Amino acid sequence: LPPKGRMAPRTDSVALQSTYLGAIGDWIDFEATVSTKEGQIAIAPGRLVRDWVENGRHYFHYKMDRPILNFYAFLSADYEVQADRWNDVDLKVYYHKGHEYNIDKMMEAMKASLDYFTKNYSPFQHKELRIVEFPRYSSFAQSFPTTIPYSESIGFIANLEDEEDIDYVYYVTAHEIAHQWWAHQVVGGNVQGATLMSEALAQYSALMVMEKRYGKDQMRKFLKHELDNYLRGRRTEMEKEQPLILCENQNYIHYNKGSVVMYALQDYIGEENVNAALAAYLRDWAYKAPPFSTSEHFMEYIYGHTPDSLRYLVHDMFEAITVYDIKAREAEMEQLEDGRYRVTLTGDVQKFYADSLGNETPASLNDWIDVGVMTTRRVDGKKKNVALYMQKHRISSPNPTFEIIVDEKPETAGIDPYNKLVDRHSDNNTVKIKG
Repeated sequence: LPPKGRMAPRTDSVALQSTYLGAIGDWIDFEATVSTKEGQIAIAPGRLVRDWVENGRHYFHYKMDRPILNFYAFLSADYEVQADRWNDVDLKVYYHKGHEYNIDKMMEAMKASLDYFTKNYSPFQHKELRIVEFPRYSSFAQSFPTTIPYSESIGFIANLEDEEDIDYVYYVTAHEIAHQWWAHQVVGGNVQGATLMSEALAQYSALMVMEKRYGKDQMRKFLKHELDNYLRGRRTEMEKEQPLILCENQNYIHYNKGSVVMYALQDYIGEENVNAALAAYLRDWAYKAPPFSTSEHFMEYIYGHTPDSLRYLVHDMFEAITVYDIKAREAEMEQLEDGRYRVTLTGDVQKFYADSLGNETPASLNDWIDVGVMTTRRVDGKKKNVALYMQKHRISSPNPTFEIIVDEKPETAGIDPYNKLVDRHSDNNTVKIKG
């Protein structure tokens, strides 16, 4: 027999009866009574119906307000609780006394996420949402219906004093809340590509919430980190890399590449179009009985909201393994009589398709790519990179030249300067302007 694949193909009718989370069959009605040591709080999915003490044990009765996947967690500890509300939803953070550092940040992220996801995707399906601390024997957070266990180490005692650092507490919180939609309203079958519709969409959703809070500068920093991790993951792949639509639960693809691809998609076709596609996918597939959806179904919604001129981009980002090699070679400027500046930028642009083993084939180039001219300004006492010019140009030559006129003296110029594309050498996309 041939070796068994990491995941079943999308046509496997048996695998489509299960979700990629391992939950078999349909959605379930959930109700549970949990007992714990007196003085502790036991937590399970759903709203607390009642609690009582009997024979030295503390009992908690929980009931879900709508069907869920057969996928849940139980926790118990001597918790402190901080509570708040978002519309008609009770928000709670359960934490160890003394670990109050980032709770307000978590609450802020919970509200911002619920605002964005409800406005753009679909209503939040429950009346309660809680974050629950667990000890740092492991560093992760995971989203179950209404309940998000969240490690002490990555959230509750994280040091966020450096304002230049990425606020990963805010980001992780938004990512996990996004899973209340992407996995707990709609979920892929247990086949190749399933995590595109859960992890990649949760990454995108969190990025949009983060961008509204921290601006595009922080997004560029985060996406550079994601791009570097994707490229590193490609180098250490032990079996074979898959395109995003066939991802086999490979973290470097659905998390890292997923972030870069989904952020680029909204930059090219518009945030409104991406969100309309996601909302339509949810509307048609949320809470569906088996067989569960596949990435092939999902891509129909993405293509349906993409203009014909950019369908090549969707193919390249999702259905192929596409890498660029973009370099800004030289930039010069001259001041014009009217006080403006003419910038001449030259560069090298190559595009490749890779197979699952990393072998690359040159691809024809006729792509829309950002060309930018930048300077720095002080904003709120900090130096910020500001685009004086940023437009997409259709590039078909491997050695393009651009002439751009800007209103004030520039400092740098580049091709894909903000690393929106998967570029295997992303540090040479900009160059200082001479003159």
